[in-house]
Amino acid sequence: MAGRPVHTFEVVRTEQLTPHIVRVVLGGSGQGTGFDTFTPNDYTDAYVKLVFVDDDVDVTALEQPLTLDSFNALSEHHRPVVRTYTVRRADPENREITIDFVMHGEHGVAARWAGSARPGQRLFVMGPNGAYAPDPAADWHLMAGDESALPAISAALEALPADAVGKVFIEVPGPEDEVALTAPAGVQVFWIYRGGRADLVPEGDAGDHAPLIEAVRETAWLPGQVQVFIHGEAQAVMHNLRPYIRKERGVDAKWASSISGYWRRGRTEETFRQWKRELAEAEAK
Repeated sequence: MAGRPVHTFEVVRTEQLTPHIVRVVLGGSGQGTGFDTFTPNDYTDAYVKLVFVDDDVDVTALEQPLTLDSFNALSEHHRPVVRTYTVRRADPENREITIDFVMHGEHGVAARWAGSARPGQRLFVMGPNGAYAPDPAADWHLMAGDESALPAISAALEALPADAVGKVFIEVPGPEDEVALTAPAGVQVFWIYRGGRADLVPEGDAGDHAPLIEAVRETAWLPGQVQVFIHGEAQAVMHNLRPYIRKERGVDAKWASSISGYWRRGRTEETFRQWKRELAEAEAK
């Protein structure tokens, strides 16, 4: 990750999409910025690393072309914080990318930044990467997740052919957090309400008890080969929905390769990455 290019974007506009989601559109007006160096990919779960740099850092004085290594010249206090986010939409024609931020009050570097972002403000971006897109060979599609997975699910639905069949389950705080989705007529979309912000609801409505788990487990299974995409809070996904899909339903890894946690209650991205490493080591034994 360290040696990869860091692209320079600036905020074009923002929108309060729902009470808990802020949409930020990024572009670039100068030579060598934005889409001059950024190349979108074809994955519907395309994601980028957002590099948050203090406003008082003169990035032009750092080693060029800019990479994450360039920031090693700074004192530890001024080194950037890196967070991972899904690209909701990449628009090469208008040279813009759209990123939706789930808001958790004043918690978190990225959400706090998005809540106060203003046009012209800079943001540095690495990527994109990705691994999933709907496979036209599947007979039907099962997608599920909380609001953190909503950008990837939205993009996947838009990529489906008109005759696609499937079921989609999205867990959000409440009805006011639903967003308009473009889905084929044969794809059913179910909104699941947990009753509050993901980081604030009691344990009885989160983790092993997240309402998304029951919704997915109780739905009627459609005939034919399914392709599965499930992402969201790690306890709900990794310890509940992934075993259900892979073991109880017997879906082969080829068709269920994109099931993982995007985040975990009570952990920053750094401690979450450590938790994922420990989980992978335990599963490998």
